[in-house]
Amino acid sequence: MNKLFKHLGVAFALLFSAVCFANGGEQAVAQASDAQMWAQLKDGAVGYTASKSEFHGQAINTYDLRVLDLRADWLAPALMAALFGMIAIFIVFIKINGISKLHHGFSGKMVYRWSKADVAIHWLGAIPCLLLILTGLVLLAGRFFIQPYLGEGVWAGLVNGAKQVHDVLAIPFMIGWLLMTVLWAKNQMPKMYDIKWFMVVGGYINFGPFKGKHPDAGFANAGEKLWFWAFAIFGLVISVSGMLLLFPNLFEPSRNLSLLALILHGVSAIIICAFSIVHIFMATAMSEGGMECMISGYCDENWATQHHNLWFDEIKANGTLKYKD
Repeated sequence: MNKLFKHLGVAFALLFSAVCFANGGEQAVAQASDAQMWAQLKDGAVGYTASKSEFHGQAINTYDLRVLDLRADWLAPALMAALFGMIAIFIVFIKINGISKLHHGFSGKMVYRWSKADVAIHWLGAIPCLLLILTGLVLLAGRFFIQPYLGEGVWAGLVNGAKQVHDVLAIPFMIGWLLMTVLWAKNQMPKMYDIKWFMVVGGYINFGPFKGKHPDAGFANAGEKLWFWAFAIFGLVISVSGMLLLFPNLFEPSRNLSLLALILHGVSAIIICAFSIVHIFMATAMSEGGMECMISGYCDENWATQHHNLWFDEIKANGTLKYKD
């Protein structure tokens, strides 16, 4: 009986060993097959899919992932610096320099400058632009200065809300950008006298050799022209890249093009953000009487003669000067 059990035990052990060897062999074959498959995919092998897109057959991303690190490590802090850094610079500048006051005070005569349609177009682009900057800041850099102070649930809700607002306001921003670029470009062409405007910093410096300088300016001064063309050019980049990111199923961009759009979108947002802060400060805190232009469409006559003298002389000469009743 003992011999029988011994023989049965040896047979069972041999059978178990054979099964294990077979399974091990199958695993080795499977691992070799997987390794071969991944090697082929890394070499650019194309798979099969029901999708009609020319890019969807590529199973593995082949772009340089360091570009994503560039977005996280450089663009996110740069956007924060463009917003908060420019605000800090202007606060210090106003503290030291003061604002640009009207030398002869307000005249009380309001000169027609912008139509109601122009004012509406300005705010159509401006309000979404500001909200896109703030929501973009949350999406791109919020993890640095917001997430550490919030719970995960609150942070997730904030990011989701910022994403929804960002996507919805993209379209009105693009409409405002297009209308401003097309309709206002004729008054934004560079002139030779713009060089002098830059040389004396537009007459906004209240000390040293720059004090009291009021360089010539047409309908738009040199600083406004610089802002306009920055907004026109980088607004175009933001709009095109934004459309690719917002409607990937419509345009079906490649992975590399999508990544490029993401980077260009961030770089353009940083530039527009910095210019927007300058524009806001110059129109409100820096220039006495400047904000009225984009509220009522009219400006004070003394403001016009001090900041846009060539334009004021022109409308007086050609008979288009119109005062508010």
